Amino acid sequence: MKRLLLLALLALPGAALAHTAVTSVVPARGAVVQAPTAVTLNFSEPVELRFSTVRVMAVAAGQTPEAAAKLALAARPETPTLVSRPPTTAGLAARLSVPLKAGLKPGLYVVAWRLLSEDGHPVSGLSTFRVR
Repeated sequence: MKRLLLLALLALPGAALAHTAVTSVVPARGAVVQAPTAVTLNFSEPVELRFSTVRVMAVAAGQTPEAAAKLALAARPETPTLVSRPPTTAGLAARLSVPLKAGLKPGLYVVAWRLLSEDGHPVSGLSTFRVR
């Protein structure tokens, strides 16, 4: 009987069990680009932007992207090491564009995010791009 209940739960539509996901990031993961003016994230479903954090910062020499992402998410929005500016969009959105400071120097950058999924679960991740 327990096994039948478990199978029935697994047969429910995926949306009931799924968390929000970042479906794409521009610049794309691993891309080598001229200094962008913004980073855009697309989500699998709308997220409440006031409970979401997206930060961009340069990855220092000898630092891993994961360590840089952790620092970026812990930093205050006005921290000088961040190259992202606070987004001006609020409310629910399935896409978020984060403006960047002008004149990014050549090097590796990390895009770090922490979102609150519609079902209440936190979702975090990162992507990287390189400025030539």
